[in-house]
Order: sequence, then structure tokens, then C-alpha cells
Amino acid sequence: MRTIFCAVFLVLATLTAAQAALHTQTVEYTQDSTVMEGYLAYDDSFAGKRPGVLVVHEWMGITPYERGRAEQLASMGYVAFAADIYGKGVRPSTSQEAGRISGIFRSNRDLLRKRAQAGLAVLLGSGWTDPRRVAAIGYCFGGTTVLELARSGADIAGVVTFHGVLDTPTPADARNIKARVLVLAGGDDPFVPPAQRQAFEDEMRKAGVDWQMNLYGGAVHSFTNPASGNNPSTGAAYNEKADRRSWEAMKLFFTEIFR
Repeated sequence: MRTIFCAVFLVLATLTAAQAALHTQTVEYTQDSTVMEGYLAYDDSFAGKRPGVLVVHEWMGITPYERGRAEQLASMGYVAFAADIYGKGVRPSTSQEAGRISGIFRSNRDLLRKRAQAGLAVLLGSGWTDPRRVAAIGYCFGGTTVLELARSGADIAGVVTFHGVLDTPTPADARNIKARVLVLAGGDDPFVPPAQRQAFEDEMRKAGVDWQMNLYGGAVHSFTNPASGNNPSTGAAYNEKADRRSWEAMKLFFTEIFR
């Protein structure tokens, strides 16, 4: 009995230590005069700098989902910063409101890029990030955002878009891309139809970008987020296989770009 008790105690102590090593904090920062509120996560038991990952939210703004992804990345040894594109306190409560707010940025890609660049500056200035090994990932609206960050010429190693819309009003800006690009899309996503994917491929080819695209059969929009529900006929639904496979594809991509 004593042996079992000691073993259980050691397991609990190990879990507690692991949890204590994960440092998270809310970070206020600005873009011009607008105050934003992001979320930083890293393992403070690790000494020295390590690769950094910028995480950009879906159209509902920063939620527990994005914070959870940042913590997941931090537990893998990265510094992760969930950027706030909308601004402090701007958190849509309905799909209609999210559509209106995200539309402001979709119609003003210059502002979208500046907000992403402001978040990237926080990640780079964290004190823990190796500036030579930085990537950006985004979900839905955030996927569009990280592609625009790449098109702005950001000096980062790679970008990963999870079920993000791929179009842009300035496809010629792809010539500015320095990062390698990974697109992870639902094969049946109504918001990223084959014509849009083809236009994106043409854009990347013309600019000579190092890019790749994975399509997940049966997956629609927002396939990585359990909050999307389980009814693909609505156009957005969680897909466990696509979620798992796309995360593994991202990990392999990071292994390559951070080598």
C-alpha cells in the first residue's frame, strides 16, 4: 500500500510541476492608438530562447480555443502569442456581429496586416523568442490574416493556415513572401471552393513561393474547433480526423522550418 501511495504521489507531483512550468499572461499592446489584448504562453522551466509561434484567432476574436492552442504550443516547447486583431474588449457575441467586424479587416487588408505585425512584434519582443525561428498560424479569419502577414513581407520562417480563406485583393504581393507556406483546408469547405484554391495555387507559383496544401476529405469549414458543432451541412463543423491530421502536418512543417 505504501508503495502504491508513493507512486501516486510521484505522479501527482510530476503533473503539478509540469503545470507550474507553463507560464501564461495577458499582454496589452497597441497598434497606432488602438489597444489590443493578447495572450502569451511559454514553458518557464526551459532556459534560453526557443522558436516562437504567433496564433491568430477565428472571427469571434480571442476565445478559450485560441488560448488553449497557445498553451498547447507552449507545452511543445514554443513561445506562443495569441494576437488580438480586433482590439481590447472587441469580442463578438453573435455570428452576425463577427461577420461585421471581420469584414472591416477583410475589406482593409492594410489594416489587417498592421494588426498582425503588431502581434508579431510582441512575440519577437517577449525575451524568450529566437527571432530566426518564428512562424505564424491562424484559424479561419486568422488563416487569412497570417497569409496577409506573409504577403506583407514579414521576415518569418513559415505560416500555416487552418481552414482560412485564401483570396486576396493584391495577389501580386505574393512576391514579397519570405516564409514557407502550409495550407490545411477542408476538401468540402464551401468558403474555400476549388476555384479559390486554384487561384491561390497560381498566385504562389507565379511568385515562386515554397508552398504546400493539404486537403482533408469530408471536412468543411472550421474543422479544428469542437465549438463548430457536428453538422457539416451547415458549412462549418468539427472533424476529429482532420483536426488531428492537420495538427500533425503543422508539427512536421515546424520540424522542417525550425531545423
